[in-house]
Amino acid sequence: MVKRILVPLDETVQAESMVEAVAALSRGTGAVVRLLHVAPTPDAVFDEDGRVLAYSDQEAARFEAAALDYLRTVEVAFDGAQVECAVRFGDPVAQILEDAEAWNADLIAMATRGRGGIGRVLLGSVAEQVFRKASTAVSLYRAGRERTA
Repeated sequence: MVKRILVPLDETVQAESMVEAVAALSRGTGAVVRLLHVAPTPDAVFDEDGRVLAYSDQEAARFEAAALDYLRTVEVAFDGAQVECAVRFGDPVAQILEDAEAWNADLIAMATRGRGGIGRVLLGSVAEQVFRKASTAVSLYRAGRERTA
């Protein structure tokens, strides 16, 4: 039985496309959900004269605050489920896998854009790489295609 579901999100509509399904699963099973955002490793910010405008730790705090704000807006969809939010920095695939192991996730639920052919070969996919490398069960949701008017 699934008790701990890790849900990596990257602030895209495609990534959020599976939130309702995971919310229903978590409410039905009583599973705890961990919303995870992996941000790029921050660097110091310099002006054009080379003066430091923000140190990397300040940038990390800013990235983390923004990511937590985003995750908390997504958390609303999990009404009635136990949810926690986390932010990590670095390579998304490595950080998702490390977080799943450290948090003892039973399931990683991710959306995939469903890119095929040469696009998948050249660009790869975070979801596909996580699927291949994870020791935890992974559920991939294909993001719906957007309709154009």
